[in-house]
Amino acid sequence: MGTDADAMESLYPFLYSGTADLSAVLEQVRASTVAKAQEIAELRRTVCTRDAARLAECARQAAARFAAGGRLFAFGNGGSATDAQQLATTFLHPGGGARPLPAFALANDTSVVTALCNDIGVEVVFARQLAAFGRRSDIALGLSTSGNSDNLLRAFNEASRRGMLTIGLAGYSGGKMAELDSIDYLFVAPSESVHRIQEAQTTIYHVLWELTLAALAQPG
Repeated sequence: MGTDADAMESLYPFLYSGTADLSAVLEQVRASTVAKAQEIAELRRTVCTRDAARLAECARQAAARFAAGGRLFAFGNGGSATDAQQLATTFLHPGGGARPLPAFALANDTSVVTALCNDIGVEVVFARQLAAFGRRSDIALGLSTSGNSDNLLRAFNEASRRGMLTIGLAGYSGGKMAELDSIDYLFVAPSESVHRIQEAQTTIYHVLWELTLAALAQPG
């Protein structure tokens, strides 16, 4: 297994090139930036090609839940918790005159999160909240780069038991989330780079939001 320095060098090789030539360093910076942009563009194209129809169907299902008075609960750990917050904000406060939709990020309440982690265990931090708040008309959306987070797996199982629409976003090959029967729609960003995965997941949930609004705007 590589060291932290190895990982940093793979991401930013120009910092380890050993050259004092500013022009050469700037060219390496440019090449590195272009390569990363090409990687994320290709990953987004892959996800779109493979999952476009499923994203549209998922959005129609989500729109039906919102139309029935449902709410969206988003959750994840670490950087994925931040993405869950941004996702919930996109639905709840989109700006630009777009329709606001009820959405909540389950990592936001530090008192609840720390109480559950301390008194019971981190593995129940999302499942317990869904057990308290979840209804059949609601939506549970969990994000993970690895797809292996135990507290997400438990949350999806709890949400499924309650009849909620369950949506998962994962990376790599989907991890343990790909083995669950309790996830109605799983969208995988097939990459081994956490950075590329999270960038692709951001695109996925923004597309899902736009398609959900479009489905809600359709008559009948």
